[in-house]
Amino acid sequence: MPKTATIEEFIAMVESNEHDKAIEKFYAVDASMQENQSEPRVGRDNLVANEKNVLSKVKSLVSKCIRPYFINGDTVVIQWFFRFEWKDGSISEIEEIAYQNWDGELIKKEKFFYDSKQFTTK
Repeated sequence: MPKTATIEEFIAMVESNEHDKAIEKFYAVDASMQENQSEPRVGRDNLVANEKNVLSKVKSLVSKCIRPYFINGDTVVIQWFFRFEWKDGSISEIEEIAYQNWDGELIKKEKFFYDSKQFTTK
């Protein structure tokens, strides 16, 4: 079960837009991440590489935890808001639920739930 201080530190890193660094610090080596019903991405190095690829396309980013988050044993649920201003000038705003399974102080498995229509740019 993760400590509340660990969850707070994780949230602070994401809200500081250090998404790739948060993955490096808080995800297990064999962690998986899944978007809705897509195939999961597996392995921390793969997760970091994917995140860096996404961030390379972003001009500016707002990342915000919509509190409260929930902890029940090794399960953590966080609602996020993201506003992406892409390098092509388009903007995407999304809200998602992150359902995480922790192993001690590291995320072992994470699944995101969101409406993909939110990625329609403005």
